[in-house]
Amino acid sequence: MKNTDKKIPFERFRTYFLYFMVYCVLGWFYEVFLEVVVYRWGFSNRGLLFGPYLPIYGTGALLILLCTNSWLHKKIKLGKINITPVIAFVVIVIVTTVVELIVSYALEYTIGYWLWDYTSYKIQFEGRICLSASVRFGLGGLIIVYFIQPLLIRIKDALTENARIILFFIMFIPFCIEWIYVIFLKK
Repeated sequence: MKNTDKKIPFERFRTYFLYFMVYCVLGWFYEVFLEVVVYRWGFSNRGLLFGPYLPIYGTGALLILLCTNSWLHKKIKLGKINITPVIAFVVIVIVTTVVELIVSYALEYTIGYWLWDYTSYKIQFEGRICLSASVRFGLGGLIIVYFIQPLLIRIKDALTENARIILFFIMFIPFCIEWIYVIFLKK
């Protein structure tokens, strides 16, 4: 095994962690925008962590990319109509809804509650998931796969290897420290 072969898994991890963090931060901004601008509830730091990031969004985005990457840019046609974006939307809605449902149960098991409540929405399940949020996540997922992720790839490719390593550690170390604090020290 060559020395470069040993580097590839770590490079891949670094790259996906950086993507994860970008989507965590974008998710945090989305939630704050909803609170402040749309619902006019005022600002509150969303989530369990102190930093401006929500890991559920990073997890959902990476799963969306994983589930769509192999076929997304192929043209799946129904007659002459390209239905690939429609299929992508359906897949994204399913993936994000399942992630939200699983995370709600995991949070309830670990901390006693989950961080959102859809009980006032018309089409919902146990206040954990709802149709309108799933549709919004589907639309957001399309923006991710067709616009944001290609932009992130171009930015990553423009950075030097050393810049990517430094950026990784600048984000990774505080993120880990915060999780350790939240899990073991926060009362």
